[in-house]
This record gives sequence, C-alpha cells and structure tokens, in this order.
Amino acid sequence: MTSSDRTATRAGGRHGRPWRAAGVVVVVLIAMLGAGLIGASVRAVPPPRPPQPLAQAGPADTAPTPTSPALPGPSDDSGTVTADQASADDTATPNPDLAPAALPRSAPTTISIPRIGVNAEIMRLGLNADGTVQVPPLEQAMKAGWYAPGASPGEVGNAVIIGHVDSAKLGPAVFFKLGSLKAGDTISVAREDGSTATFTVNEVKSYAKTAFPTELVYGPSAKPSLRVVTCGGQFDQSSGSYLNNVIAFATMTP
Repeated sequence: MTSSDRTATRAGGRHGRPWRAAGVVVVVLIAMLGAGLIGASVRAVPPPRPPQPLAQAGPADTAPTPTSPALPGPSDDSGTVTADQASADDTATPNPDLAPAALPRSAPTTISIPRIGVNAEIMRLGLNADGTVQVPPLEQAMKAGWYAPGASPGEVGNAVIIGHVDSAKLGPAVFFKLGSLKAGDTISVAREDGSTATFTVNEVKSYAKTAFPTELVYGPSAKPSLRVVTCGGQFDQSSGSYLNNVIAFATMTP
C-alpha cells in the first residue's frame, strides 16, 4: 500500500507539508511489501482469491518531480499521472454545486460499506520506527486502521483507511471484497464528534506493489477525499504475499 502521483507538488500530510520523521523523509512502504496487509503466514494452500477491480493500473512512471523527493520502493503506477489524478482525485461529485463543506478534524470510529457488507471498527495507525506505515495487527484483521498523521475523514485532504484482505488464521478479513466496489457505491465513516462523513466511490484500481501510487493516496488534496487500501491480485505462495494493492478512491458527498 503505497502511492505516488506526480501532479501534486509535494508529498505532504493533510495540509501538503512534506512528511518527515526524525529529520528524514518518511518512506511510505506501508509494510505491505512483505506480509503486511494480507495476514499471510505460512500457508499449506493458497487462500481464496479476493474479488479484483476491473481497473488495472498501467506501467509505472517512477521519475521524481522537481519539488518532491523520490520515494524508495513503490512509485506511481498510473501510466500518465495526470490522467490518473484526474480520475481518482478530481472526479466530480454527482452535482458539484452540492459539494459538502469540509468537516473539522475528528478521529473516525467505524467504517460502513453496504455493498460489501463491511461494518468495522477503526483503530488509529501511525508510523513504525523505520518510517513505514503501520497496519492493524493480524489478530484484529476484522478491524480497519486510520492513518492518523493524515487527514481525518471529512477534512480537506486524503484520509487513508487501511485493512487486511485476509488472514491465515481467520480467513477473509475486513476488506476481502474491496475489489468488487464500483463507481457510485457509498462509504460512510462515523467520527468521534458524532458526525458521519459519507463518500461516493469514484473508482477502484489495482496497483502492483512495486508501483504503488504514493502521492495519490497520501499526498495533498483540495477537497475531502478518502482512500481505502488493502492487498489483492495474485497470491505469491513463495513469498506469502499478494502482489498488488487494491485502492478505492472516493470523494465526500452531501
């Protein structure tokens, strides 16, 4: 789960500031390059393959922008980043004149995705000591996690919610069916302040983990947006890991 879009000028936090940890640029590898977001331990047989989105991202474009440092590992996989950002981040709501005002910052508590039967608690996630993004513990694979250094759902910016696709112990996990979402589906996130932020899915895409679109997911946005991330694609039995990340891009709606 990583991401990188290159039409934005900086790989920033919720207000576009560059991410730094202990004085160095944060490496957003999301720990999913290993067994991170899959819950894969040693398996005797491959797990059931989760539903896959129709949209498969194109060849990677890994060149850094002049104003943003190159991120090791995952990089943009949009073919042409401009087109990808236009579809993933700038897709208009059904009626732009009714676009909702941004909400103040408030931590999310639960996420509901009716199309795929998700109604899950959300825990707070941060960064590991090595600068990678935390993921929910495998023993809590039915819970989702919110990347707290970024925007909260409903704030201006890209709010990021992460979850496992499956677990060797539990089987299908919280976002097992994420790849079956379609444009127009709704995602609701309840918040600690008692409000609910409702988002409409713009698109769902699958990205190779070696070409994760970091800035499209974690970079700045001019409006309240949501990215829901899990693993997907082919399961590599030898590494105990899925080869892709599945990402749902959504925008807040009235």
